[in-house]
This record gives sequence, structure tokens and C-alpha cells, in this order.
Amino acid sequence: MRIVIRYFFRLVRLILMPFMIIGEKLTTPKGVERSAEEQSKVDEQCKNLALYQFKTCPFCIKVRKTIARLSLPIELRDAQHNQTHRNELEQGGGRVKVPCLRITEEDGSTTWMYESDDINQYLEKRFG
Repeated sequence: MRIVIRYFFRLVRLILMPFMIIGEKLTTPKGVERSAEEQSKVDEQCKNLALYQFKTCPFCIKVRKTIARLSLPIELRDAQHNQTHRNELEQGGGRVKVPCLRITEEDGSTTWMYESDDINQYLEKRFG
């Protein structure tokens, strides 16, 4: 019975995936415009950030929209299809759950932030 349920949800995901990707493209807001100097500061700060995500996860889409709206060049790491990124997420964050924002502080310490609302609040507070 478990296998039937698993395959049912995989089928649902396959059917909904194109609609989710197209919906994201159509509803992603335009990014904020900054001066070249301000944007270079933001770019430098974003080098210490990486978002572990799945392409069709609705919560990941929510975070990617915030990233686009704030014009942040945060590295996106696919933890669904890239085993290296998946292992990094599991070893560093302790679990494979997305979205997860990896924040590397200036002192070298790393924070793994889960939950889309928490990530969006952090990004708004830091870059908004």
C-alpha cells in the first residue's frame, strides 16, 4: 500500500510541476533597483549565503520570489537532484528539509536556517 501512495504522489508532482514552474515565472516580482555601489555591497554580502532547495517545492518558490524581489544573487543549490548538495545539507543542517538558507558568518561559523517565513524575514531585515 505504501508504494501505491508513494507513486500516486510522484504522479501528482509530475503533473503539477510544469504549472508550478510557469506560475513562478509569471508571478515573480521585479527586483529592486539599487545604485551600483549599493548593489556591489549586497553582492558581497550574498557570497556568504546559499539556498538549498527543490525546484518545485512551494515553500522554496516563495523564498526564491523574495530573493528575486530583493535582487539578491544568492547561490541556489538543488538538494533534490544533486547528491553533493543533499549530503551537505544533511551533514551541515542535520536533516534534508528545504528550503534551507546556509549563512556563513565572518568568523567562519555557519547557521542553517529552515522555514520559508523565517528565511524571508531574515532577508527582508538584512537587505530590505
